Amino acid sequence: MRPHDILMPTAAGLCCRLGGFHIDPVRPVDRAVITHGHSDHARAGHGTVLATQPTLDMMRLRYGDNFAGSTQAVAYRETIRLGDTTVTFHPAGHVLGSAQVAVEAGGIRIVASGDYKDAPDPTCTPFEIVSCDVFITEATFGLPVFRHPDAAGEVRKLLDSVALFPERAHLVGAYSLGKAQRVIALIRQAGYDAPIYLHGAMEKITHYYQASGIALGELRPVKGVKKAELAGTITLAPPSATSDLWTRRFPDPLTAFASGWMRVRARARQRGVELPLVISDHADWDGLTATIATTGAGEVWVTHGQEDALVHWCRTKGLAARPLDLVGYGDEDEDVGMPTGESEAAEA
Repeated sequence: MRPHDILMPTAAGLCCRLGGFHIDPVRPVDRAVITHGHSDHARAGHGTVLATQPTLDMMRLRYGDNFAGSTQAVAYRETIRLGDTTVTFHPAGHVLGSAQVAVEAGGIRIVASGDYKDAPDPTCTPFEIVSCDVFITEATFGLPVFRHPDAAGEVRKLLDSVALFPERAHLVGAYSLGKAQRVIALIRQAGYDAPIYLHGAMEKITHYYQASGIALGELRPVKGVKKAELAGTITLAPPSATSDLWTRRFPDPLTAFASGWMRVRARARQRGVELPLVISDHADWDGLTATIATTGAGEVWVTHGQEDALVHWCRTKGLAARPLDLVGYGDEDEDVGMPTGESEAAEA
């Protein structure tokens, strides 16, 4: 048996014919195994969805109770039998409930890692190395220029700015699943204990994190708060909201954006970001290469991102590597079904 007999790219996404399922399919299928709740990986309309309980809950929050014909919750390190394969979920460290999917058949183990990061994150289970024969890796930040700084240091920049400009409202653009909650938790770890305000599109998922035991301190909806009362405060909002008419409710707003893409100064300028914060929920170049080496995989498949550079690096290390050329990934946090009258985030 060869790896391509177990998993192969199709128009719908990664397909396992031996097991009768797809991983993170981009169109409706009979049985979908979902790695995490971001909307480019977790879509509605499948017959059956298998995922961790938090991922199923995120899909339900975003798409409604009838997002799939049926669901099955799978715990971390739980092995299930699907057709002629066994499937095991392992922590991916990306967002709450995110998982790597290990598929085994014929003595071959393939790990589809989904999106992942190896950096510390107080809001989700840490990334776990899974030994395998074939490792499928993302390459969102798959160029040597992308080396993410310590996230705590980036949050310190934000808090220093709040102290320096007490008359201004600080608006932090952050994606509503994972990034926003991580930024809030890091702010709390840095000792900031004042209320933090939330755009309406942030509320449901952030409250779910709190209900799951993630300590985020006092959070308040920004809607209805008087403009003068927002001076010196921090508000988390979808990135698109920080550049639209919604910002007029704040006194002299200072716009920040938490993203790995803030390493690229031109992107920050293009978005009108005054305070770029290089905080990413994806592995950087060092994280990608270290992970690949540690898995012990002899073959690497690279998808959605800077594939060519990472494929080249793998080959220089004597690994068989190739791009998967999967389409439909990257717009990782569209706020589906959020309250009307509020702006929505719709980019990666």
